Amino acid sequence: KTPGQRHSEGFRRPGMPSGARMPHQGAPMGPPGSPYMGSPAVRPGLAPAGMEPARKRAAPPPGQSQAQSQGQPVPTAPPLTAALFFLLQIRELVPESQAYMDLLAFERKLDQTIMRKRVDIQEALKRPMKQKRKLRLYISNTFNPAKPDAEDSDGSIASWELRVEGKLLDDPSKQKRKFSSFFKSLVIELDKDLYGPDNHLVEWHRTPTTQETDGFQVKRPGDLSVRCTLLLMLDYQPPQFKLDPRLARLLGLHTQSRSAIVQALWQYVKTNRLQDSHDKEYINGDKYFQQIFDCPRLKFSEIPQRLTALLLPPDPIVINHVISVDPSDIDVEVEEPLKGQMSSFLLSTANQQEISALDSKIHETIESINQLKIQRDFMLSFSRDPKGYVQDLLRSQSRDLKVMTDVAGNPEEERRAEFYHQPWSQEAVSRYFYCKIQQRRQELEQSLVVRNT
Repeated sequence: KTPGQRHSEGFRRPGMPSGARMPHQGAPMGPPGSPYMGSPAVRPGLAPAGMEPARKRAAPPPGQSQAQSQGQPVPTAPPLTAALFFLLQIRELVPESQAYMDLLAFERKLDQTIMRKRVDIQEALKRPMKQKRKLRLYISNTFNPAKPDAEDSDGSIASWELRVEGKLLDDPSKQKRKFSSFFKSLVIELDKDLYGPDNHLVEWHRTPTTQETDGFQVKRPGDLSVRCTLLLMLDYQPPQFKLDPRLARLLGLHTQSRSAIVQALWQYVKTNRLQDSHDKEYINGDKYFQQIFDCPRLKFSEIPQRLTALLLPPDPIVINHVISVDPSDIDVEVEEPLKGQMSSFLLSTANQQEISALDSKIHETIESINQLKIQRDFMLSFSRDPKGYVQDLLRSQSRDLKVMTDVAGNPEEERRAEFYHQPWSQEAVSRYFYCKIQQRRQELEQSLVVRNT
């Protein structure tokens, strides 16, 4: 076919939709794909995915390409991968694209490094990652003496309560673990003579449905001191085992996990050259090895099975404790509760304000009574002798007017103290102070008005 016929047929570029036409021959083209079918986009730097052998086409005859055998145009580009051809085409079109090539190479190295690190982290997570921390135990007990006047039956019988608690010291994690999460079982053994063979053991064992708790409590009736033994079995993850005494002396281990014990055995075999030189699968045991496994020669793959009889449960943590019911009372001095109430009363300003308001009301009432008494005396005196009372009042007011205006007076009489002990002097002093108080009040009111404005 001529180029015009091929163009009129509109053969597609790989990955283009069926209605799209090829660009003009002078236009730049992308990376060609397979000449007979579209291929998915390939990321630069990655090899194209291989085709299944069952889906491969038969090879064309010698001297005829596969594209010619199907009547399709033969690509002019050399048989390179799409990604490599794409990179070469970019380098030809943009000579300054070396930085982009370096960036792609660096990206491939970064992807490889990240993948390698991910694999390393996955392998590390499969191995146990443990660190040692101190778990502080707190063992305490309280004693409740019998109360004859108690309403319920529990209060009328003496009893004690034992508490077993604990917490991690210097724990950097913010998530607080429950105390029971560290143990597989807890057994409290009380005195068998006091509580009998059926009630002297208190046991707790972990189950799949166990709810974690911050501590353990045991309450029993009694008014005597009790000796008890606490057996705490740690919850090892992965599980650990106590070695048989002979195996422990051979490996120098007391309690360890199964994988660590097998590794220690392999190290012992390599150190003492016990592996058979002709058949590496077998181990020729020395006298210690033969005493433990009871055979002169065995396969290394048989060791885990033979170890089962030599591994025992680990020893529990044993704590001896005495539950004391003896009172430990001492005399101490504490503040009287009444003192606090008195201090709060003195510091309370509401009571002081209320008392001041009542005092002011009392003074006003007394003053009102005094004014009413004066008016009553005036009315009684006027009713007995109206003429004489009016004359005496006029004479008193005339004399007061002369004294206040200094128009007349008797200096010799005023010089003596008896002059000021007369009944009019008390009223004159009261009027004087009343005028001064009124004057001072007006001054204060004026100053407050000025300050508020």
